[in-house]
Amino acid sequence: MGYDQATAERVRRILSGRRGVAEKRMVGGISFLVDGRMCCGVTSSGLMVRVGPDERERVLARRHVRPMAFGGRPLAGFVEVAPRAYRTDAALTAWVQRGIDFASTLPPGKAARRNPRPPAPRGL
Repeated sequence: MGYDQATAERVRRILSGRRGVAEKRMVGGISFLVDGRMCCGVTSSGLMVRVGPDERERVLARRHVRPMAFGGRPLAGFVEVAPRAYRTDAALTAWVQRGIDFASTLPPGKAARRNPRPPAPRGL
């Protein structure tokens, strides 16, 4: 699985001050999860952003944005953004935030459901 390491590092910097961030190799690259919910990812050809099915068509009308596909099948609610659309840190931040905004509307991810709160102290 190859992905653009420089872009992944830029996304890491954007997410560095946020709690609940995890990385996972999936969908042909590296995906970023916030509170167990995937918000974006980096592949060898661009930035994958989770925008949701309702926003997908509107976002696809923007320049340098195309449908996200994996294994020849479209991924509902995701778009792939070409590097030209996130050359600046401000542009990349806006795309990552768009993914976070949608992901935050979803129920907690598997990891968050598995461990919803820290265990109670023992011996009390």
